[in-house]
Amino acid sequence: MVMLSLEIKQEIIEKHGRGVRVSDLSKQYGRNISAISTIIKQKETIKAVKPSKGITIISKRCSPTLEEMECLLLIWRKDKEIAGDTITEMIICEKASAIYCYMKSTGSGGDAGENSTDSTTGEFKASCGWFEKFRNRSGIHSVVRHGEASSSDIKAADEFVK
Repeated sequence: MVMLSLEIKQEIIEKHGRGVRVSDLSKQYGRNISAISTIIKQKETIKAVKPSKGITIISKRCSPTLEEMECLLLIWRKDKEIAGDTITEMIICEKASAIYCYMKSTGSGGDAGENSTDSTTGEFKASCGWFEKFRNRSGIHSVVRHGEASSSDIKAADEFVK
């Protein structure tokens, strides 16, 4: 099942506040009554969230340090995009690690994140899994992927087939 965006959750809370019944909201949004009830119970938390521009999904497991790092990473990515630089998954992961390390060394971050940190060392790991989740949360689409498919020689493959 697809996760509801912050805007939809806020819309559900607003409609419920205007008197729309939970059962009607569940039919309208195609969700279980319990899912709608959970959103309404969490309305104070949802209303308090102030996401950065570009963030479309709010994760309850993401630490303040990781949230701030991802916001800074989005700003850096936008600057690189405007400059016309090619940005790869590897470059984004390296920059994310560098920003996180800087934040930890200066003490500007809050606590250690649960999702993308090594539980033994508390260090951030910008893994492929983290990158995919970051892409989904931020809505990034234009990232050059490197690997077997991107490094293959399409011309040579076509000639071989012929």
